Amino acid sequence: MKLSTGIIFCFLILGVSSQRWATFLKEAGQGAKDMWRAYSDMREANYKNSDKYFHARGNYDAAQRGPGGAWAAKVISDARENLQRVTDLFKHGDSGHGLEDSKADQFANEWGRSGKDPNYFRPAGLPDKY
Repeated sequence: MKLSTGIIFCFLILGVSSQRWATFLKEAGQGAKDMWRAYSDMREANYKNSDKYFHARGNYDAAQRGPGGAWAAKVISDARENLQRVTDLFKHGDSGHGLEDSKADQFANEWGRSGKDPNYFRPAGLPDKY
C-alpha cells in the first residue's frame, strides 16, 4: 500500500515526466537490490556487532543511485524496523524491548542515506570482502 501510494503521489502531485518516472523506478529497483545485497552480506558474514555497518552500507549504496534509490532505502528500512517493533510487541509485550536497538538501526540507516561513510560503523576485524 505504501509503495502504490508513493508512486501515485510522485506521479500526480510532483508531476514527474515519463522519462524521469522511468529513471526513478529504475533507481528504486537498483536501490532495493543494494539493500538486499547488504542484508545478504550481513547474514553471510554473521559477524558480531556488524549490523549497523550493513544498515548504513545498504542505505548508502541505494542512495547513491539517486532519488529513487534513496526512496527505496527509506521505505525498506522503515518497513523493516516497524515490522520488528510489531514482532517485539507480540513476543515481549509493551516492555520497550528492542527499542534502543531499533533507534540505533534507524540512525545508521539515515547516516548511510545522507551520504556519510558507512565505514564509521564497521567493526574491527570484519573481513575486507564486506
